[in-house]
Amino acid sequence: MSTARAFARAREEDRAVLLGYLPAGFPDVDGGIEALRAMVDAGCDAIEVGLPYSDPVMDGPTIQAAAQQALELGFRTSDVLRTVEAVAATGVPTVVMTYWNPVERYGVERFATDLANAGGAGLITPDLTPDYAPEWIAAADERDLDKIFLVAPSSTEERLALTTAASRGFVYATAVMGVTGARATSSDLAGPLVARTRASLAEGRDLPVGVGVGVGTGDQAADVAAYADAVIVGSAFVRTLLDHAGDRTAGLRALSALTAELAEGVRRAPARA
Repeated sequence: MSTARAFARAREEDRAVLLGYLPAGFPDVDGGIEALRAMVDAGCDAIEVGLPYSDPVMDGPTIQAAAQQALELGFRTSDVLRTVEAVAATGVPTVVMTYWNPVERYGVERFATDLANAGGAGLITPDLTPDYAPEWIAAADERDLDKIFLVAPSSTEERLALTTAASRGFVYATAVMGVTGARATSSDLAGPLVARTRASLAEGRDLPVGVGVGVGTGDQAADVAAYADAVIVGSAFVRTLLDHAGDRTAGLRALSALTAELAEGVRRAPARA
């Protein structure tokens, strides 16, 4: 189920998509599935499932802590596929965010096949660029999976054009330089990056731009939703579960409340550019 479904629905309502992230296997596999379903029920339009990795160089300390917990509990790549299948069954588009090494080790063709069979929409690949991705692009195209590549404030115009041309589903704008994490204010680099990314699109092409910028409150979500096609939230959700590690019921309640706040922020944003 492509993420295009979530963007089409949001467009009908003249708003951005709320895309929520948690790593698979956190706080454990079943607990992660329960948490992601709670996020869907509370207002996430699409879900991003992280694949925990032992060398998460682009992740901040919050997501690293969650991924490490999953790995210590014996996380396997098959667990991310099980998580995708359970979340996609809710009817919400579900993508995997993964470093490239685990996919290579699993087998690119095998991973693409298993992801498609699980109902997954595609992959976000933070450390894989289109010019080094021919095997993944071919496997994704064969199965109609979304290919979600990243752009950053440092991307040249040539790189933006290359990345948007290769992407399907949406393009992920990492509008904060450095590792991931919730922040007190949204980046002033985000709006210009979205504008540059849209300007790089081939004439007549409409590719949504999602923004990951450390959003953690409804007001921040509203700010980003005013110019982006998707507001991507990860660290704030992970931190909520970490803060309630001793009480899973309270953690799910807090997670649902945060999701509802973010969803309300997305829906009250001023008209998007």
